[in-house]
Amino acid sequence: MKNVERMLWKLAIIQFIFLLVAQFIVSHSSLAPYIVKVVHYEGVMKNSETKTIETFDQR
Repeated sequence: MKNVERMLWKLAIIQFIFLLVAQFIVSHSSLAPYIVKVVHYEGVMKNSETKTIETFDQR
């Protein structure tokens, strides 16, 4: 049981180290646009405004 516990602790520490490295890479301003593709999907990188269409009657 101690071997399993020791292995789980090692895995948790390795996971935490990878989390810190990934957070650093994503938060680094010059690398983020190349790594994080979500900003392209959401349209954050576009500088154009979209036309809005109103669907409710304004009486």
